[in-house]
Amino acid sequence: MLSDVLTDHAGPTAHGPISVITIVAILFAFATTIGIGALSMRLARTTSDFFVASRSVGPLTNASAICGEYLSVASFLGIGGLVMTYGVDMLWFPVGYTAGYVILLVFVAAPLRRFGAYTVADFAEGRLDSLTARRIASALVVLISVAYVVAQLKGAGITFEALTGLPYWSGVCLVGVIVSVNVALGGIRGVTFQQAFQYWLKWLMLAIPAIVLGAYFFLNRPVPLPATAIRSWLTPGDSMAQLRSHPLLSTYAVIVTSSLGTMGLPHILIRFYTNPDGRAARRTTRIVLGLIAIFYIFPLILAVIGRLMAPDLLDVGSVDTLFLRLPRRILSGTAGELLAALIACGAFAAFLSTSSGLIASVAGAFSQDLFNGDQKGFRLGAAIAGVMSIGAGLTVKHVDINQLVSWAFTLAASSFCPLLMLGIWWRRLSLWGAISGLVLGTSSAGISILVSLFSPPTNTWLKTLLFQPAIWTVPLAFATMLIVSVLTPRSIPRNVTAKMLQFHLPESVGLSTNYRS
Repeated sequence: MLSDVLTDHAGPTAHGPISVITIVAILFAFATTIGIGALSMRLARTTSDFFVASRSVGPLTNASAICGEYLSVASFLGIGGLVMTYGVDMLWFPVGYTAGYVILLVFVAAPLRRFGAYTVADFAEGRLDSLTARRIASALVVLISVAYVVAQLKGAGITFEALTGLPYWSGVCLVGVIVSVNVALGGIRGVTFQQAFQYWLKWLMLAIPAIVLGAYFFLNRPVPLPATAIRSWLTPGDSMAQLRSHPLLSTYAVIVTSSLGTMGLPHILIRFYTNPDGRAARRTTRIVLGLIAIFYIFPLILAVIGRLMAPDLLDVGSVDTLFLRLPRRILSGTAGELLAALIACGAFAAFLSTSSGLIASVAGAFSQDLFNGDQKGFRLGAAIAGVMSIGAGLTVKHVDINQLVSWAFTLAASSFCPLLMLGIWWRRLSLWGAISGLVLGTSSAGISILVSLFSPPTNTWLKTLLFQPAIWTVPLAFATMLIVSVLTPRSIPRNVTAKMLQFHLPESVGLSTNYRS
């Protein structure tokens, strides 16, 4: 996620033949997803069910679903692998992810729900009174969501390959097809129940191995690492310096990308439309903060145990598969196989839950803008989104999962973050200001990522800014929206005062929640 240094290491990824226990664990993750989807299909009858679950999801269920789709494979496998490999500075990633929800809680959650839209594109059209703004927002939803779902499918591919020996493409296609079918059948209502269950499944599949291996660690004296290696791993700044010659700049870039990118993720934003009201949206976000905090404890525990008891794993395989091999490296026999199977089950739950939310976001965008906005259009949109995502996922086998996620967060932070903040809190945001900021922010971030991929691997500050562009593309997008809006006051919607009241007055006042009003 940090740089081009984080690429897959050479070496074997499989750890012997796959065990029956692991097969059962993977099948359990698939079976529960399919089973919940089949049950939800009976409950999803109306168009509102498919798009916003009839706006009837309670705070705890919605918070669990948000965490289920937000805590992706990058959180389940990637963060722990980064901490185990590079040290404590990698903890800035979960800090940034969690901080993003604080920003959502304070500035976005309740106003967004009160506006009463179905999608981010609905927000853009309703706030700016423009079909052009809607189409641009819809295109960005597809771009960001596909960029993010590709990371999940890549994780599924390498995990399936490491555990079964089957080719990479088989895992990509299997998860992509299952997710697309489930989203098409159950809509947002079905996806909500799946993701709520999968959060707790992922949490349990990390908690049990962390507790067991932690107990084993304290009962058995590990072979100590050299003091210099331990000191380098634990000293803030040293691990960032391994990745960049400008560790402070990299740290700030990580914080900006992860925290502001969270605000712009379409599959997270759509969750707030499913709450009954703005108060429930705020309560949902508070619960999310607690659930995220208790989740990230366990990757950290496993990373520390792995660094102290199995440092040789760092020389074999990739960062993304360290946790899959860690239990069998520490514990022999059935105990190690069982713990590895639990982590594999949680990993597939992560692939499925996050991919479901992303495919649902793309399906909603396609349905609303290309088709008739009905259930049939949603299902067709889910099928198209699945095909697109599988095709893209087959091409990124050698790109680090965390880097793929970082690119999606960068695009989200450079586009929807300034649109939401200014659209909700600044009445003078004009149509041309919003469009200019969206286009410039997204294009500058995308071009920077492409240039960094094909430029020589140097450790200059310019390379850092290109590979982690959110630190300058987000301010650029904000400044563009502000300056162009001031210069184009005639494109400010005439009924902007009514819209601002709709954002900020409580529902008890009785103002309509239809964003087109």
